[in-house]
Amino acid sequence: MTGLTRRRFLAISAAAGLGATRADTTPTARWRGIALGARAEMRLVGLSTAEAAPIFGAVEAELARLEDIFSLYRATSAVSTLNRDGVLDAPPAELLQVCSLATALHRASGGAFDPTVQPLWSLAARAVAEGTLPSDAEIIRARALVNWSNLRFDTTRIAFAHAGMAITLNGIAQGFVTDKIAEMLRRSGLSDVLIDFGELRASGRTAHGGAWNVGIAQSDTDDCCERRVTLSDRALATSATFGTVIDDAGKIGHILDPRTGRPALHVRQASVSAPTAAVADGLSTALCAMAPQNHNAVQAAFPFARIEHMTVQAGTEPDRLTHNVPQGIRL
Repeated sequence: MTGLTRRRFLAISAAAGLGATRADTTPTARWRGIALGARAEMRLVGLSTAEAAPIFGAVEAELARLEDIFSLYRATSAVSTLNRDGVLDAPPAELLQVCSLATALHRASGGAFDPTVQPLWSLAARAVAEGTLPSDAEIIRARALVNWSNLRFDTTRIAFAHAGMAITLNGIAQGFVTDKIAEMLRRSGLSDVLIDFGELRASGRTAHGGAWNVGIAQSDTDDCCERRVTLSDRALATSATFGTVIDDAGKIGHILDPRTGRPALHVRQASVSAPTAAVADGLSTALCAMAPQNHNAVQAAFPFARIEHMTVQAGTEPDRLTHNVPQGIRL
């Protein structure tokens, strides 16, 4: 993986106010390239190529700027600098915003969401690369470095309380980036927008005047839709414990339970909708590491989020592996 994204393809579809313009005469500008380490496409309806060019350029620049903050794969990013030095002076405002949201998610999830899990992830990746698995003693040592409460941050500095700590914001930053691009497009006068950066965010309406209708794919196959969800000024994020695997055999998922130091076992896939993609992204990640009976614990903190679909791991909820939560149930 060479970029922030976990996806193979990123897409932005947006439209300016078209009024009564005929569909067959409406100009459409397209851009294809690389963004966040993945193939990407932007499609702007209602703008000529010349009109769209500044927007394409601004989106490219913003994506690069945000990756310079959050990416684990850029040695000079803000997150990489923090992990290397244990301290980051004058942190970017966007990093502080994500840290603040991470604090709320950490508290609401009882510690299931904890970006300081990075030492455990690095241990697992290193062991698998060497053809083995982490020992119990290694997990215990790495687990001692995992505690979001040992990250101190304010507008002047972010610092770890102990040497060897590190963070990964991959369970929330992609949603945050999605939100930032959506806000940028809105400021550019594009009222009808659908962004798919792995997390979906929709605003306005489709070309036919209705809300955006999107599908939730099965965790193990990208082409089989488990459920369809209607989005209007709302975001949807799906996290899957085996969406990315660490080992060649595909038995070790990339979502680790920070409280045990071992792969999350309770939920195979969780899809959450929320007013922002950052909240949806963080909550879907947290739910994968939480026993289903504890999911209501986050309701008070995030009353406007909603579980749209969940697949429970075999053995954690007997005789009911797939749990479709009705639209009216709030998370």
